Amino acid sequence: MYFLIAGIIGYLFGCLHGSQLVGKIKNVDIKNSGVKNAGASNTTIILGWKYGILVALIDIFKATLAILLVLFIITENGITGDWKYLLIYTTVFFVIIGHNYPITMKFSGGKGTASLVGALIAIDWKIALIGIAILLIFTFATDYLVIGVLCMYLSFLITTFLFFGIEPTWIVILLSVLSIMKHMENYKRIMRKEETKLSSMIRKKVS
Repeated sequence: MYFLIAGIIGYLFGCLHGSQLVGKIKNVDIKNSGVKNAGASNTTIILGWKYGILVALIDIFKATLAILLVLFIITENGITGDWKYLLIYTTVFFVIIGHNYPITMKFSGGKGTASLVGALIAIDWKIALIGIAILLIFTFATDYLVIGVLCMYLSFLITTFLFFGIEPTWIVILLSVLSIMKHMENYKRIMRKEETKLSSMIRKKVS
């Protein structure tokens, strides 16, 4: 029952796409423009840093709010311990699924990076601090966001195992595999030296 509730809440919140909302405001199909991704990085490439930040904030905090809502429900019903964290991680999984495969966009959405950041914030501040620090360090060190994302997932995997044990870790493994699959074209563009670098996104003029 509670896993079903967590899944529904997670998926519905995940379907609230920042790029779709901004795209309607600016009359731009972000998903089918630029590098053809419905996320903050592609929004930055197309519309500039200001709109990229707006999309990121929407996608981050929809995950945070979904988890806080589920946390409120399970706390009110006296669910604690291992079951509590399994339900939280189930919510994380379905937020990412909703973001990546939203019914509002014919099941073709983004890649879930910003939503994962929001999930980390809601799960545990220490996991969030480590994950976001790893994301920033490796993104700026390599000049590629996708490398920072890969390292953030690795840190999420390790910290989840250390903090909460093997059961939630399996969920993170599934999310990590999904992220790698979603970013496969980015890795290929890096190999071809065609991937958009962070430095070029920062220099993108705000339109």
